[in-house]
Amino acid sequence: MKDNVIVCRCEDVTVGEIKKLVADGINTPEEIKRITRMSMGCCQGRTCGGILQQILSNLLNEPVDEIKLWEKRPPAKPVLMKALIGGDTDES
Repeated sequence: MKDNVIVCRCEDVTVGEIKKLVADGINTPEEIKRITRMSMGCCQGRTCGGILQQILSNLLNEPVDEIKLWEKRPPAKPVLMKALIGGDTDES
């Protein structure tokens, strides 16, 4: 795959960027996510996750199923400003 191919359309991450990170010793999806913001866009990694697994599989000579993707976390709960400043905490 050419280096200028975009892997994550939401965050504009290319194959070349991933190759450079792996060459620098950054080779887990979680580390790559933290550096590139990959999977933090509107698709939440549903588009780029599988592609990243394939690329890392090829670069690291590991089976795809051994490359675990980032930790999925539930969305945060909205908090009212008055609860943050110590006002009434009733959110209804």
